[in-house]
Amino acid sequence: MDYLLTPLGRLRLVSLLEGASLLVLLGVAVPLKYLAHLPGPVRVVGMVHGLLFVAYCVLLLQNTIARDWSVRKAALGLLLAVLPFGAFYAERRLSQPAA
Repeated sequence: MDYLLTPLGRLRLVSLLEGASLLVLLGVAVPLKYLAHLPGPVRVVGMVHGLLFVAYCVLLLQNTIARDWSVRKAALGLLLAVLPFGAFYAERRLSQPAA
């Protein structure tokens, strides 16, 4: 639970959750909507994913300001959040010190 005590730790956790929710949305809920005609899962998973995405953006902005990250690093974090599997790469990449 120590990772929840720092802004970077919270960003990493939300990044993983947001990435997982995107994969569930694209890999499970959307196929259920179009192949099985079940729109319910898209509503639920879409809402959860949307909340996690907003939380990710807020935490990304918080860390960008607190850690004096470049605009390029923040933009990379935002770009990776919208790509499938990108959030998992962002979780590792953003937590590394600047080279």
